[in-house]
Amino acid sequence: MLPAEREQLIITFLKANKKATIHDLATEFNVHEATIRRDLNKLEQYNQIKRTHGGVVLNNTEVWDELNFDDRETSYYHEKVAIGQHAVTFVEDNDTLFIDSGSTTIHFARALTQKHNLTIITNDIHIATVLKSSSNQVIVTGGVLYKDNYLLNGMITNEILQRFNPNKLFLATPALDLEKGVTHFNDALAATKIQMVKQAKEVYVLTDSSKFDKVSLYHVCPTSKVDVLITDQSNTDIDWEAYTDVFNKIVPVKVNI
Repeated sequence: MLPAEREQLIITFLKANKKATIHDLATEFNVHEATIRRDLNKLEQYNQIKRTHGGVVLNNTEVWDELNFDDRETSYYHEKVAIGQHAVTFVEDNDTLFIDSGSTTIHFARALTQKHNLTIITNDIHIATVLKSSSNQVIVTGGVLYKDNYLLNGMITNEILQRFNPNKLFLATPALDLEKGVTHFNDALAATKIQMVKQAKEVYVLTDSSKFDKVSLYHVCPTSKVDVLITDQSNTDIDWEAYTDVFNKIVPVKVNI
């Protein structure tokens, strides 16, 4: 078993059992305790776990999965609508865009139908369907279909993304942190986001503030790569001054409920 596979299984084990000792995990996965210690060191580095007296528990700031698209779309709905609608103000005629798959970027796509002469590349068939009624050119990447989330991903997707160099990327994320930047819990989905960031001239992150102070295992990009962060300020637990200091530009949106 590869270390990355075992690390994910450790997370699954802790999610089910709440806590474990090194001995418990070594027995569960039939490896030496030294191997488990190395795994835990890596998971701790990415803030996924916390060491406790005599064991280890999950870090509640860690994001290791998420709901399917239909459930996510209704969560923080008004915030996502406001973010998506405001993000359109950063789009100009004749722009070329990557639109990442997500429950916030779908609202951005709906607002884009009023724009003209855009070239839009997306790995989300739901977004492509929304945009089919617009006058813009829409390119769908292809790839393996993730049925619960309407997205296309994998080797084919990443190879196609390499052929484009758009002006702007509108990126979604389940986790955002001052130190770790943009992260994701799925290595395959993270790889596609990394490719989008690499190809695009400017990076716009669209995310509601419930995703702040969260970290997942796989790194996507540092805060320095984000040109504009568009979000709400509903989360009163966030140190907004610290985020303003770290990110190049934060655009708070007004949420109408």
